[in-house]
Amino acid sequence: MTRASKLVTLADLDYSSADKSRVSVAARLGLLLEDGSSVLLLDNRGWSTSQRWSDASVDDIEETAFGVVGPDAPAEDQDDEEMATEYWESLSEILEQRDLDIGPAELRELPHEVRLSQRLLKRIDAAIQDLNGRDRGL
Repeated sequence: MTRASKLVTLADLDYSSADKSRVSVAARLGLLLEDGSSVLLLDNRGWSTSQRWSDASVDDIEETAFGVVGPDAPAEDQDDEEMATEYWESLSEILEQRDLDIGPAELRELPHEVRLSQRLLKRIDAAIQDLNGRDRGL
């Protein structure tokens, strides 16, 4: 029986953004299995802001990435718990379609790690280096 290890959100540059100077991040949620394999659960999440890359921080991006992969905010006729239940059930159904029997309660209890891609980390670092160079008159 395949067992789940943890949820992993990968945050990467959103290349569909028109303004490359502003923070725009794509986020994908996957499930890491104990055998080392992984299953993609969500690949349609992300965000854009008016914030410049030089003002971005790794901590803020990690926190936002964690939030955008869900659960979503409840609809008008739902409370937070109802939305969360629906979210975890939908993820469990995705796994069931892949012949993996991992229930919503088990998914909900897994540790959740956010990883930033090397491209994203380089973009933040380059923007900060550029800003520091301008501040010193370079």
